[in-house]
Amino acid sequence: MKNRIFNRTGKAAALLMAAIMALSGCDYSLSGKESSGIVQADESAAENVKKQESTGKQNIGEPVVLELYDVMTVPYMRLQAYGDNADEALALGEEKIKSLDALLSTGNPESEIGKLNASGSEKLGDDASFLLKTSLDFYRQTDGAFDVSIYPLMELWGFTNLYDAGLEEAIEEAEQKVKEKAKKGETGSGKESEPASEETREAPSEADIQEVLKKVDCSKIEFHEETGEVTLPDGMKIDFGGIAKGYASQSVAEILRENGITSAIMDLGGNIQAVGRKPNGSKWRIALNDRNKGGFLGILTVEDCAVITSGGYERNFRDAEGNVYHHIIDPKTGHPADNGFSVDASVTIVCENGTMADALSTAMYVCGPEKATEYWRAHRDEFQMIMMTDKNKMYVTEGIADDYQSDYKYEVIH
Repeated sequence: MKNRIFNRTGKAAALLMAAIMALSGCDYSLSGKESSGIVQADESAAENVKKQESTGKQNIGEPVVLELYDVMTVPYMRLQAYGDNADEALALGEEKIKSLDALLSTGNPESEIGKLNASGSEKLGDDASFLLKTSLDFYRQTDGAFDVSIYPLMELWGFTNLYDAGLEEAIEEAEQKVKEKAKKGETGSGKESEPASEETREAPSEADIQEVLKKVDCSKIEFHEETGEVTLPDGMKIDFGGIAKGYASQSVAEILRENGITSAIMDLGGNIQAVGRKPNGSKWRIALNDRNKGGFLGILTVEDCAVITSGGYERNFRDAEGNVYHHIIDPKTGHPADNGFSVDASVTIVCENGTMADALSTAMYVCGPEKATEYWRAHRDEFQMIMMTDKNKMYVTEGIADDYQSDYKYEVIH
């Protein structure tokens, strides 16, 4: 059975919200891994078409929408594209996503990564080889903040457990409520995305953490790029969960462009990838979820790029004493990152490349606000960033400051 990591917090509500907005015909976007973002209602497709007609722009018609369930550790994906070839292009995109799921799943013993983790040695194909090479590059660039060999620690902390069988029931419940609301002419509301109570269990002992840490360090991986051959040290396992969905969205975006699609928006479990602009020529509007107060942290307008968020609220649990532990583990300490970002904090990365955005959202969270700012200043031409810290302080890099609006006061980083 495939290893399907899923945010147990509010899963039915998040799924219901996405399904309702899809049925209502609204453009929408999510920002945050594991569906941690909030749905943002935008202009409907019909309104877009009317604007095109009134402004003399080409009328490319209603969007073609593809919905996927339970793939790449994500319970729900939504891909929306415009154009004469949208059906065929999205079908190719679906094929790519499902092929990556089959290749990269840590819980599937027949996947390339499943075989590698079981035997310690494997010859990887083009996709997995590219992801490993890219992951090793980010490991070096971020001083170890992004480390795909962290999987044994994720197992120890219980963040790789299969989500329970209740997902299927949640899907059925969501679909039924969608139908009921459709009959009444209703759409979703932000209240339906409020999270449920956290899971309660005990954290691992420090002795166990220190023992497992010995198996974590991807600089020890033997990898031959030319042949794809990989050898892992004894006890090491890898997982591309922190980069695979970004690679998938980037790959699908490239497929769409190759097939003549110039306007599309994709939500792969909260990983947003935009192709071009909306059909009416305006930019896509992405709403960032506010886990503290409900509603939105802010609204970001973008074109032809990825918007990916990491936050401690995505998956976490509480122990008997009330301490909360989130899933973004620092590879150097073996504990959840605690350096200015914690359970209610978040890091959003905006850049053209979805693979980079996915990896950096995790890495910058592990780095903390100060080191993340230093890293951005050294790579300001490659990506932009929005940070919400433990102290409810928001920072926005200057490259997107003019395209961002928020009710929060925020500091622009130069």
